[in-house]
Amino acid sequence: MKRILFAFLFIAAATAVFGQTADEIINKHIEAIGGAEAWKKVNSVKMEGTIQVQGAELAVTITVLNGKGARQDLSIMGMTGYQIVTPAEGWNYMPFQGQTTPEAMTAEDLAESQDDLDAQGNLIDYAAKGHTVELLGKDDVEGTECYKLKITKKGGKSETIYVDPKSHLILRSVEIRKANGQEIEVATNYSNYEKLPEGIIVPKSMTLPFGELILSKITINGDVDETAFKK
Repeated sequence: MKRILFAFLFIAAATAVFGQTADEIINKHIEAIGGAEAWKKVNSVKMEGTIQVQGAELAVTITVLNGKGARQDLSIMGMTGYQIVTPAEGWNYMPFQGQTTPEAMTAEDLAESQDDLDAQGNLIDYAAKGHTVELLGKDDVEGTECYKLKITKKGGKSETIYVDPKSHLILRSVEIRKANGQEIEVATNYSNYEKLPEGIIVPKSMTLPFGELILSKITINGDVDETAFKK
């Protein structure tokens, strides 16, 4: 009798975890952040904010023109560095790390960075974009038992996201990145979600391993000069 009861409880627990499919969770998440229709209208995103790193404040600007270019600018102590990605080439220039001239991305890094050109987010029409998603069950994020989804992106990167089963918002993502020839896990926690005039909902606070990025301004579908994506 105990074996039967244990088996029943095990099946019930498994059903609770996997009762929803990955697509059902993703669809609820997309609805929670404004819906696919609103996100498909996003052609460009510009985010401006600051991040505290070791007592210093960096100004951060992230610009994405859908499918054409992505640029991150970091400014501190009068110096500005950048990372640029386009379909054809990519560049890194960080003068505060000793660089004196921009360095071209390797072919491998450029291929993996192509997903950064998506202004609408990886989960909008993810299958059509060549990504795959796998439901890994549930896991705890600071006291909240979240759905755990692994995204394998077309460019080769993998990312694990944790979705709150009540709000259907992403609370955390863990991405595998390369640093000094080694792969490391980079976790980001998301909070302070806000609805923009365009009807989409985005997080304005992101806690990274080295500090918290606070976004003060987000511009959707503003004019973006494509020369910004040149070296």
